[in-house]
This record gives sequence, C-alpha cells and structure tokens, in this order.
Amino acid sequence: MTALHTTGVQVVAVGASEHRPLIITLFSVFVVATLGITVWAGRQTKDATDFYAGGRSFSGFQNGLAISGDYMSAASFLGIAGSIALVGYDGFLYSIGFLVAWLVALLLVAEPLRNSGRFTMADALAFRLRQRPVRTAAGISTIVVSIFYLLAQMVGAGALVALLLGITGEGPRRLIVILVGVVMVLYVTIGGMKGTTWVQMVKAVLLIGGTLLITFLVFAKFNWNLSSLLGAAAEKSGKGAAFLEPGLKYGVTATSKIDFISLGLALVLGTAGLPHILIRFYTVPTARAARTSVNWAIGIIGCFYLMTIALGFGAAALLTPETITTSNAAGNTAAPLLAQEIGGGADSTGGAILLAVISAVAFATILAVVAGLTLASSSSFAHDLYANVIRKGTASEKEEVAAAKIAAVAIGAVAILLGIFAGKLNIAFLVALAFAVAASANLPTLLYSLFWKRFNTTGALWSIYGGLITSVLLVVFSPVVSGKATAMFPGVDFHWFPLENPGIISIPVGFLLGVVGTLLSKPEEDADRKYAELEVRSLTGAGAH
Repeated sequence: MTALHTTGVQVVAVGASEHRPLIITLFSVFVVATLGITVWAGRQTKDATDFYAGGRSFSGFQNGLAISGDYMSAASFLGIAGSIALVGYDGFLYSIGFLVAWLVALLLVAEPLRNSGRFTMADALAFRLRQRPVRTAAGISTIVVSIFYLLAQMVGAGALVALLLGITGEGPRRLIVILVGVVMVLYVTIGGMKGTTWVQMVKAVLLIGGTLLITFLVFAKFNWNLSSLLGAAAEKSGKGAAFLEPGLKYGVTATSKIDFISLGLALVLGTAGLPHILIRFYTVPTARAARTSVNWAIGIIGCFYLMTIALGFGAAALLTPETITTSNAAGNTAAPLLAQEIGGGADSTGGAILLAVISAVAFATILAVVAGLTLASSSSFAHDLYANVIRKGTASEKEEVAAAKIAAVAIGAVAILLGIFAGKLNIAFLVALAFAVAASANLPTLLYSLFWKRFNTTGALWSIYGGLITSVLLVVFSPVVSGKATAMFPGVDFHWFPLENPGIISIPVGFLLGVVGTLLSKPEEDADRKYAELEVRSLTGAGAH
C-alpha cells in the first residue's frame, strides 16, 4: 500500500535552473485555463441540480471521461509506476485490482443508484429508510472518506510543486499547500459540478496523452519488443527472474500475503462506495447513460493501467533502483524520472521538457481529484445534513447551494490545515483508510438497501457506524501509525493489529453488522411497499429524477 498510495512525493528538481521557467509556465497555463473553464461553467449554474449534478446534461462519454479523471488520482499515476519499478509483478497487481473494481461499480451500483437517488448516496438510502438518522450517518461517512482522501492529495501537491520549483523550507511548502487549497475551493464554489466535470475531462485527456507519449517512447527505445523491455527491467532491478514473478513483495511472510488480500478487498469493493465516484452517476440524464459512462470509464481506465506496464517496467529498465529510491523511498517519482531519462537525461532540454510535462500532468491530476472530493463532501453536508437533518426539508434550493459553498470553504480550510501539519508524515494510511471506510460502511449499506427487502434503518446505522469505527480503530493500532521506521509516529509503538490495511476485518464486520442490526430490530413500517417501489425505480428508472 505504501508504494501505491503515498502521495507525499519527493520529486528531485533535476535539471538546470534555466528550465524552471518552462515548468512554471506549464503550471500557470493549466491553472489559468482550468479556472477559465470553471468560471465559464459557473455562469451556467442556475439551481441545485446544476450545482450538484451539472444539470444532468453530460453524455455517457463525457461522464465516462470525467469519471476516469476523478478515479485516476496522482496516487495511481505516480504510485503504480513506482510500485512496478521497485517490486515488478506484485506492483502490476495493483493495476489489475483497480480495473476489476469497476466491474463491481458497473454490475451492482451504477444504474440502481442513478435511478433511486438524486444528488448523494444518502438519497438512495433515505428513499426507504428513516431520513434523519440515515442521512446523518451517510453524511458523516462521506465527509470522513473525502477528507482523508483529500488530505493525501493536498500533501502530494505541496511536495510535488515545492520540489519541482526548487523551493525548500517549511514556509514556502506550506504556502503552496494553501495555494492549492484556495484553487480547489474556487473550482467548487464557482463552477459546481459543471466546472468540476469539465476540469476532470481536461485532466483525463492530459493524463492519457502524457502516458501515451511515455509509452510510445519507451517501446521505441526497446524496438517495440515487450520481451526485451521486461528482460531489461529484470536485469536492471538486480532481482533477476524473481522480478517478473509473484511474491517479491507479498510472498515473504504469511502476514504480507494476508495484507495483500486485505488491500485487494478494500480497493475492489471500496471503489463502488467512494462518494466522489458515486455522485458522478447523477450527472447524466438517464440510467442508460450512467451505464454507458461506466463502460467508457472501464475502457479508458483499462488502457491507462495497461500502459503502466511501460511506465513501471520502463522505469525499472532505464533507471537503477537506487536512483528511484534516493528520490523517494516508496518509488513515487519513477514516472517523472522516467520521463526525464527517456527525453535525453537530466542535463538535456528534452529531458527537462518531458519532466515538466509529466509533472504538470501530475499536478493537473491532483487538482481534478481534489475538486471532486471537495464537491462530494460539501454536497453531502449541504444536501444531507443541512437541508434534510438540520432544516428538516424546509431549506430552499438557493439556501442549500449557499450551504454547500460554505461547506466547501470549511472543508478546504480543514484540508489546508491538516496538509500543512501532515507534510512530513507517512500519509499512505489516509488513502488506505478512505478505501477501507468506503468498503466497510458505504458499500454494505448501499447494497442491502437496494437488494434486501428486510433491511431497515437500524441495520443501516449499525453497518455505517460499525464499519467506520472498526476501520478507523484498526488503522490507528496498525504498524502504519506506530511501531516501524516508516510509521506516522516512528518513535513509539502502540500497535497490536499486524496488517497495514484493515479491509479483511472491517469489510466483513460492516456487512455482518448490517445483518445483525436488521434482524435484531423490527421491520420498517410499510417496508414491503417502499421496497417494491424502490425496486421498480432502481431497475426501470420510473419516477427517477
């Protein structure tokens, strides 16, 4: 997990200082362009449907592109390449896990959720369960998942920009974190879902384009022979044939094997419960378009993860392990360093240009994902907690949108504050926790609500709070937080849970508590009628917003 999701990257600002204006120009062009898109989209945002769901005006292809942009975070782009570069075959398994996760979203969640909800995941739950307690629980879970995921991106952005621009010292780095946070809040408060969606679409095109370029150059270097590329990677890694076989990272001990299963469960099942992914299904006009958008997303994301073969094994073949780990111990700088090397090396103009391009793409990736996460959490606060719990459904659309914008500012401030103080911490556990919470709390409740007639409010509360508390506690008392040199608090040891990811325990607990809570409590009043109505709506779209 550390190699995949530690977004607190340390990119060595390799290359002469005369190339820095080029890097700064690329960053500036992207930020100005995307802010322009956001302002343009903001002028078309008239009501709550526009702000939360982009007016449901995006086609299946456009939404699929935006989903891809939302899903392929800097953790995937930088982390998977580094993981493959350092541990070979075991690193590529991450790519497979991310892709397979979309089958769960497509087969179980996309269409029913689009039909039965309106703006947030809690809409689907509240359709047949008691509104206030369920919306409160779902809102809390959404905000927790989003903030932890958000923090990882914020810290990554601060480190990436600071070191690429040759900035040193805590003061300037904190200033960059603040700047990224301000831009993020502007995206959401000005553009809403329309602005965020267009930014994600632009980012997806940039990411795929940048990855295609590196893939083309790597394969050209090895005469379009995959066998030659893999052979060179195995030789340069110093591990020989073992580099291309399973077990290099996750086959050493029984605990590491279980940890891999736990991480795989969290990634595969958590994707279908990630709030910033779930809200994307509401931006299309029909359930068919939602299904189409997921199909497009699978194709785009699948192509990207196949190209990680070139990113990861190319880095292993052209860079030494020492070069990669000296820059970043977890390997997260492998893709930028590969771009520099394939462009001609550290002292060449071509290397500096490619380094700047790939770094700008990584920065674009962070901004797009950050905007999506902020929108998901602020929407959940405004729509679920403020409008339906605090105001009990009496808030106007204008008041609700205003509350969402205020929440975006508040959540952005929290992310900035945590990002400032978390700059030197191991933040891998933050993203691991986000996936684990989503898989442990959100997914069980969502599936039970859609497909189990007997399910009730008590079961939903047990599942959400139980999965949330279990996953958080297990991570707090895991070796990721204490007990080893790479832990969040390396100087102390209070861990008793041996795994780095709690998924193998917390996910079954979330599902089990949903069943136990339901069976130990009375059925909901008029449960059969509500479930029948939900079933018809979720399967046919009749009566959907």
